Amino acid sequence: MTTNNAKQNEELDVRVLIPIDRHTTLLKMFKELPVGESFVFINDHDPLPLYYEMRSIHGDVVGWEYLQRGGVDWKVKVTRNEASQGREFTDISTLMDLRKVDKKDWMHVIFHRYGMTPAGETMEIVAAQEPTEIRDFFHKKFSDRHVWEVKKDEAGEYVAHVTKKAESEDDEDEIIVVKEFDVRPYPPAERHEMVFDSYDELNAGEAFIFYNDHDPKPLYYQLEAESPVPFTWDYLISGPEEWKVKVAKTRG
Repeated sequence: MTTNNAKQNEELDVRVLIPIDRHTTLLKMFKELPVGESFVFINDHDPLPLYYEMRSIHGDVVGWEYLQRGGVDWKVKVTRNEASQGREFTDISTLMDLRKVDKKDWMHVIFHRYGMTPAGETMEIVAAQEPTEIRDFFHKKFSDRHVWEVKKDEAGEYVAHVTKKAESEDDEDEIIVVKEFDVRPYPPAERHEMVFDSYDELNAGEAFIFYNDHDPKPLYYQLEAESPVPFTWDYLISGPEEWKVKVAKTRG
């Protein structure tokens, strides 16, 4: 009992990790978690997509309690409520079962998780029927930079594999870096403004590079939600003390 309480009181701050490593770490922790035990983690934004990812992989055995909400301090207690056999896979990097996701969260959850998926890897999307709004948005926003492959289309179960294509050398040659700047000397509010103003000034086929002192992934999520045109977000340096990111508006 003492051991259980000690484990539950431990708090893992995943904000020091890049987003994809946060998911990988926490999914592994849940997979190894004994029934009835818990862990607490701290994140810099609402980790709701991770909750749905856990449920997609492990089923309805995930206890999820917000201990703190808001700003850059989100604290969640995760509990394994029952024993289960999680889905094992080798041909995909993760899966999202939309049958276990509130429909109002579909777009946010899918594109948040896809945004951190490395090029060349595949996300599996499962639904009761073809999620046309998700499919259409992929085609509109990511155009020829993804592959949507239907693996199953039966009553009650639709399965698609969505693969993020790597940029070709030709694509890289078309992108022109028009600006490079360092936001570290400025306060947070001005940093956001500098990045968004620079993004607004880009034409298709242009990019800028900026430097920061921490992972600026929240800016990516804002651009993802607000930008009506396709863009890329590439880490050229990923910490731990310096972050260098190339942001481009792609042609198409």
